[in-house]
Amino acid sequence: MAAQDKKSSSEQQLVSLAEAAEQFGVSVKTIRRRIADGTVHGYRVGRLIRVDLNELQQQLLVEIPSLK
Repeated sequence: MAAQDKKSSSEQQLVSLAEAAEQFGVSVKTIRRRIADGTVHGYRVGRLIRVDLNELQQQLLVEIPSLK
């Protein structure tokens, strides 16, 4: 089980809220709102809050259907 936990944690790319906001072109406040409403998970590392870029990409990026 420890090997499985290790694998899943290596797939995470934890970054600061500021880095995530810059990456997706939104404000830090938007990222904080998404953590508060449960859309994405926030991870506390000491006093800092980190988010997983892969999870943000899955939850925040939504494809807009075309009218073809």
